[in-house]
Amino acid sequence: MNDRQIRVLVVDDHPVLRDGVAAALGNHSDMVMVGEARNGREAIELFRALRPDVTLMDLQMPGMNGVEAIAAIRSDDPGARIIVLTTYMGDAQVMRALKAGAVGYLLKSGLRTELIDAIRDVHRGQRHVQRDVANEIATHVVDEPLTEREIAILRLVASGQANKQVASKLGLSEETVKGHLKNIFTKLDVADRTHAVTVAARRGIIEL
Repeated sequence: MNDRQIRVLVVDDHPVLRDGVAAALGNHSDMVMVGEARNGREAIELFRALRPDVTLMDLQMPGMNGVEAIAAIRSDDPGARIIVLTTYMGDAQVMRALKAGAVGYLLKSGLRTELIDAIRDVHRGQRHVQRDVANEIATHVVDEPLTEREIAILRLVASGQANKQVASKLGLSEETVKGHLKNIFTKLDVADRTHAVTVAARRGIIEL
């Protein structure tokens, strides 16, 4: 390793993915993988110990997830340059990661084609959001977001709760729950509960 190399920390709970990133970086003399973490908590510890130039962060991991780890790292070091590397492209999920402090967002399908350029861009202080992801954000940018109450209701619906059970758990009347569901259907442009859950999960509004 030399002083001019971009030092990269990789955070993902799948060793095959970490090995794949290491192999990709190994083909480029201007970057090197300096550490690997399996979850958000390990990521925070290793970031503090290694102070990498760029961190690649998965979102769905056991224990502390990627968004929480991004927020914690950026709180510790506001200049941290973090790229999300994930299989999820839902616009709500992307926006949570970017608001937490990520400056790049890549899908794992783009690992071979875009990873190296993304690392170089982010190291130079630029943002790098994969085009497919940017298009997904643009598609929903004018949509009215779901309220916290609506998301709470949708999570209970996704777990198989009937309206009466949802109402009981949230201290609402059944009619109020029905009213919220009607608003949810309108905002998500769906006609029923099942479709609402499917769309919300795909967009990263809820997790199944």
